[in-house]
Amino acid sequence: MRKLDDIERTQMKSEIPDFRVGDTVDVSVSIVETVEVKKGKTEEKERIQIFNGTVIARRGSGSRETFTVRRIVAGEGVERVFPLHSPKVKGIKVRRMGRVRRAKLYYLRDRSGKATRVTEKIWDKTRAGATEPPAPETQG
Repeated sequence: MRKLDDIERTQMKSEIPDFRVGDTVDVSVSIVETVEVKKGKTEEKERIQIFNGTVIARRGSGSRETFTVRRIVAGEGVERVFPLHSPKVKGIKVRRMGRVRRAKLYYLRDRSGKATRVTEKIWDKTRAGATEPPAPETQG
């Protein structure tokens, strides 16, 4: 069992941002597309696609940990489950921190429109790792 743990530890990512259920995140996912170049000849192209939404669940531990992200596309709810340590997940960026009191936000599935919004946590000193709140982002 110890050898298995050692192998799994080598597969885990070292730099993962601190995100929790309720946070709005951008997940950069590597996608491989098959494109026809000439008649009968195909080529695989790899690109990065960003899936942004609210984290509604995290489960598992170690190399088997997964998280579920939900977003609304054209009025329809779309959920994706991402393995946290997968090589296909290139990066995770926390857009805003959510203030929730549940471990799983499955109740958002029954809601639509403005009811799906999660209250933003303005600033959390322990998660930010800084002594003062972050400067507001300017839009331009």
